[in-house]
Amino acid sequence: MDLLLAVVLTWLTVATTVKQVGGHHGWPAYAVAALTVAPIALRQLAPVVTMTVMLGALTAYSLLEFGGLPSAGVGALVGMFTVATMRSRLVAALVFLVTSFVVVVAFVRVSEVAAWSEIAQSILVVLGAWVLGEGTKRWAERAERLAEEAARAVADERVRIARELHDIVAHHMSVISLQAGVAQYVLDTDLATARKAITTVGDTSREALTEMRRLLDVLRVDHDDDYRPQPGLAALDDLVERARGAGLPVDVVVTGQARELQPGPDLCAYRVVQESLTNVLKHAGRAEARIDVDYGEQTLVLKVTDNGRPPHDGAASDHPSHGIRGMRERAELYGGVLTAGPLADGGFGVVLRLPMGEVAAR
Repeated sequence: MDLLLAVVLTWLTVATTVKQVGGHHGWPAYAVAALTVAPIALRQLAPVVTMTVMLGALTAYSLLEFGGLPSAGVGALVGMFTVATMRSRLVAALVFLVTSFVVVVAFVRVSEVAAWSEIAQSILVVLGAWVLGEGTKRWAERAERLAEEAARAVADERVRIARELHDIVAHHMSVISLQAGVAQYVLDTDLATARKAITTVGDTSREALTEMRRLLDVLRVDHDDDYRPQPGLAALDDLVERARGAGLPVDVVVTGQARELQPGPDLCAYRVVQESLTNVLKHAGRAEARIDVDYGEQTLVLKVTDNGRPPHDGAASDHPSHGIRGMRERAELYGGVLTAGPLADGGFGVVLRLPMGEVAAR
């Protein structure tokens, strides 16, 4: 962007100089005029050096009496803004003083009776560029500071949660280990005590799972540090085989011409199938599942249905679980729509519709 700006300003400056001075001064005037704006291309790499070169060119242009400030000193304004943004206030102040001196020299050389109001106005414009650059730097520093504070707060919170998670696991696992040992010890001599110990193990493990799930929801990371390829519909067969190995009969029907999806929608479709099969295993009892994958011209339609027990009183439709809500949010992220609810002839169904065009790629 800086290079493009420098090219455009250089072309305009040289064109204006050619029109103003004509052939009286020739190429030296054009070269010096170009140097008043061309270094802008390097302003972010060496702002002070860039500003020094442009101020030197402006001074030379005035002393050689080629005319007034080329392009009204736009190069100096951009340079002043850059120095104020990227360097200390002391350096910016020194550059401002030098720039002001160059402006005074330019006006005096152009007209022996220079209006002080014009000189003051030009210096105020340079001052405005300095103030604007200083404000931009302060805003950037504040934004960076707030981001660091937020990241530190998140890290502290995660440390606290990790410590709490450790305490939960240590406590509940100790109880489970103790009660399991009691049950094993009295299993042959005191059946009632053994039954009570096993019940305690079950209650404690469920309580631990609930608390761990609550804490792990907070520990969701903002980015994935796992560099392994994310799964997609290409891994659907492996997912189905695992479900079958867990005792769930699954049929897969694919219609349309199968083709590769964008990574995001592909992962979304895979996660929907994974979550749906998990829900069938957990809630549907003795059931069979069916997966329908339809590759349409513009839309991928994915259906996961089962013939097991439906949710009680349609609760999953009126008050969706965390899993269904997560699937719906993931679908909406890629411009899709997910519906889930009991089927008319029994069982439960999840339907995902994902666009396969430009929207899905975002």
